[in-house]
Amino acid sequence: MIIPKLKVSVFRNIAKLVLGLGVVAGVVLPGLADGQEADTAERAHSISELLAKGRPAVPPGYFLFPIAPGKPGFLAGSMGELRPNHFHGGLDIKTGGGVNQPVYAAADGYISRLKQSSFGYGNVLYITHPNGLTTVYGHLNDFRGPVAAELQRRQYEKESYELEAFFEKDQFPVKRGEVVALSGNTGGSAGPHLHWEVRDAQDRQYNPLQWGGFPEIQDHVAPTLQSFGLEPLGIDSRVQRVFAKAVFAPKVLPGPGVATVWPDTISCFGAVGLLIQGFDRFDNAWNKNGIQRVTMQVNGQPFYEHNIDAVPFPVGTRQVANFVDFAYQHTQGRTMQKLWVDEGNDLTMYSTGPTKGRLLVEPGKVYSIDITLADSYHNQTPVRLVLRGEQPAYFKTRSAAAKKPALRFEVTRNLLKAVATDPSADSVAANLVLLRGSRRLEIRPSYTQNSENVYLYDLRAGLPDSLRFGGITKKFDRQLLVPAGKETSYATAHLNLAFGPQSVFDNLYVGTTFLPEATGSGFWTVGSPALPLYRPATLTLKPATPPTDPARTAIYSATKKGGKAYVGGKWDGKGQITASIRQFASYRILTDSVAPKGSLAGRPGGQLLFRVGDDLSGLAGYRLFVGGKFRLLRFEHKNSTLFTVAGDTLGPRLRGPAELRLTDQAGNERVIPLSL
Repeated sequence: MIIPKLKVSVFRNIAKLVLGLGVVAGVVLPGLADGQEADTAERAHSISELLAKGRPAVPPGYFLFPIAPGKPGFLAGSMGELRPNHFHGGLDIKTGGGVNQPVYAAADGYISRLKQSSFGYGNVLYITHPNGLTTVYGHLNDFRGPVAAELQRRQYEKESYELEAFFEKDQFPVKRGEVVALSGNTGGSAGPHLHWEVRDAQDRQYNPLQWGGFPEIQDHVAPTLQSFGLEPLGIDSRVQRVFAKAVFAPKVLPGPGVATVWPDTISCFGAVGLLIQGFDRFDNAWNKNGIQRVTMQVNGQPFYEHNIDAVPFPVGTRQVANFVDFAYQHTQGRTMQKLWVDEGNDLTMYSTGPTKGRLLVEPGKVYSIDITLADSYHNQTPVRLVLRGEQPAYFKTRSAAAKKPALRFEVTRNLLKAVATDPSADSVAANLVLLRGSRRLEIRPSYTQNSENVYLYDLRAGLPDSLRFGGITKKFDRQLLVPAGKETSYATAHLNLAFGPQSVFDNLYVGTTFLPEATGSGFWTVGSPALPLYRPATLTLKPATPPTDPARTAIYSATKKGGKAYVGGKWDGKGQITASIRQFASYRILTDSVAPKGSLAGRPGGQLLFRVGDDLSGLAGYRLFVGGKFRLLRFEHKNSTLFTVAGDTLGPRLRGPAELRLTDQAGNERVIPLSL
């Protein structure tokens, strides 16, 4: 709630007023204080042991390297790499740029699960071992052994290629070194390789290299630092005297293992967090891999460590959006890892003190920071910098380029940061006014840099309707606080939003807009793509005019340039459609009344190859009948092809009259007659 001017007592139950700055203060977590060094060192005496606690003990050599064991191998991806929406869950093993390389069972066990899909892991096989761990082999081209015949039998029984099968213990036993599959490029793979994982019974994904590595994979190359950053984490925090993230990049990129010693002392105050950006490489490979472990010491004492050797699947892997600076990644294209445990992050890869990696910088004190980047083979790269505490005070610098007043704002964490361009020559800048209905609150400037006044306000004290500086008024575009850990909902005349207790990592401030269209539908914008969702939210859209064909009408994510992707949704009796969303975006309601297309492109190796496509909702189903009998087809969405499978012993011969039936996600069907 916004309160009337001068009536500030209401804020005391929400936050603390810093009268010198004229803003609502956020909660500042304590950092490494005097007298804590010895205690902190004792608690973190065996950080690596703490991080490894509860993980399975696997003797070196227990697992056989699954591709060309005993020969030099190479990785295209390492465990824990930071992908756009997940931690990479295993090793991507190169297969020489081709498919059909033998895939070997990594240890004795039994095949417990198979899945065939045109998305995700594609064709994937699971082997459960006597020690309770399971190895996963993804993007396969074909399976080998008796299990392949059983899978095909079940596919014909269900008349579907897309199938997941589970097997009992000892139904399909395998021995270490037995060929169980051929490598491929199926599913979401961007090129031929084997995706290989180790999981436990709870589906936690483990780094296979943590148990001694493999002689096939050599790594004598330490990680490379690209940049580091410092971010203020509280309303009274500053980095280089201002409230803004500062990113420091060496002018010349240091080589792997070369220490980066930042030459200048960096001024800070209050609760700050450090970030790093970098990559790692293996021997004789140029692709960039992830950094496995990062440790930080403050004044010679352990302060923070993370080690990406175990990630819960599938929910924990989406925590990557909280592990990195998601908004900075989305807006600046630079992936920076936070060296603190942010709110809502429940991963167990960390070892920290009570401040969870947040450092409290006090005035006049000096903090020597030592950061070490390390890979799974213990190659290390050190980074050294020095912080000095500097008490913030109002200052004003001017710029001749500032000719006209202007006003802009952004929201970071729970804080509103408003910036007013102010050509005034007054020694102290004018206040910013926050408005809500007939009420107003004046905010004093924190500082003025290059004729831009910066104002900070804690939004937990209430959301304004608008901001005013001089003769400029700007509408505040966030109507909804989505609190972490609670169910909440929001409704307008055009939409409903519902969030579960784990939909967001931390408090989010979300805005929505609606632009009507001549079709009677509209263009809904929900939040910003720079804001992450952890678990799905529920979106209900309320078009002004109900669709004439609701069965073929659905929600699509959309861009103003015309891009669109099928989301789905279910219509109710009130002319409203509801769908689950996993990200903030803009949405439209579209009707797909055009059936998919397909044509026979050739008969390579005596098999059938079809080119298929759909102009809107996308292909959902495909069935081939030869002489009225079902024949199995494989689908590769990457190149929009369907093809029959060589070695199919259960389906009819590819001769005579046939038909291909294609169905899209809107339910449109096309039947294509064929003469084989």
